[in-house]
Amino acid sequence: MKNVAIIPARSGSKGLKDKNIRSLNGKPLLSYSIEAALQSGIFDRVMVSTDSEEYSEIAKAYGAQVPFLRSEKNSSDQASSWDMIREVLEFYRNRGMEFDSFCLLQPTSPLRNAEDIQEAYRIYEEQKAVSVISVCETEHSPLWCGHLSDEGSLEGFISEENTMQRQGLKPFYRINGAIYIVNIIEFEKNSFLYRKGSYAYIMERERSVDIDGIQDFEYAEFLSASRAKRQIASENGGNDTGTCSGK
Repeated sequence: MKNVAIIPARSGSKGLKDKNIRSLNGKPLLSYSIEAALQSGIFDRVMVSTDSEEYSEIAKAYGAQVPFLRSEKNSSDQASSWDMIREVLEFYRNRGMEFDSFCLLQPTSPLRNAEDIQEAYRIYEEQKAVSVISVCETEHSPLWCGHLSDEGSLEGFISEENTMQRQGLKPFYRINGAIYIVNIIEFEKNSFLYRKGSYAYIMERERSVDIDGIQDFEYAEFLSASRAKRQIASENGGNDTGTCSGK
C-alpha cells in the first residue's frame, strides 16, 4: 500500500498573519506536522502544498517535499481542501505515481503526534475503511445548549430530560481537524467522507487544538511548552531542574 501525506500551507492567512509559518516555541507551525508525518513511518511521500516560495523553503528544511507550487486557482479563499488534494493527486499521477490513500495533516493541529497517525492508520487498515477522521470529546454536551429568545427567556432552552447529572450523559464528539485518512479510489467516487465505511479515531483533547486565531495559538504554545517540559523531566528521571527549551 502506498500512502502520501499532504500538508496544506497556503500563505496569506487573514485571521492570523502567516499563521502556517508562525513560530511556535521556536519552530514554524507547519514543521510540527511534517515531523509527525516523517516520524510515523507510514508515508511514501510527505509533501507540502503551498503557493509560497518562502513556505516551500521552510518545508524542505524540515524534510518535506514540495514538488510544485499550488496553482492560483487553488490558492484562493474559495478553493476547498479537496480541490487542493485533487491537484496534488493529478500532479503525481501525471508523473506515473499512484497512491492508495492520502492523509491530510493540517498545520493548524501542531499537537497531533506520530503515534496518533499510526493509530489512525491501524484503524484504517483493520476496518478496510473508506476514511478515518480524527475526533475528540466535546468540552460540553450540546444537550446543555440551546437558543435564547429576544427577551432572554430560558423557557424551552433545554428539555427536562436533559437536566440529569453530567455523569449520566453519553459523550459527544467533534471533528478536530487533525487527521483525515482517505482511500483515493473511494474519494474519487464520492468526496463526502461521513458515510458507511468511515470511522473515527478518538484523540485526547489536549492534542486536539485547532489554531484559528491568536488565542488558539497561545493555548497551543502553552500546551507545547508544557509537553516539552514534561519530556525533559522524564528524561531526567523526574528531576527537572532546567528550563523549557524554546522559551
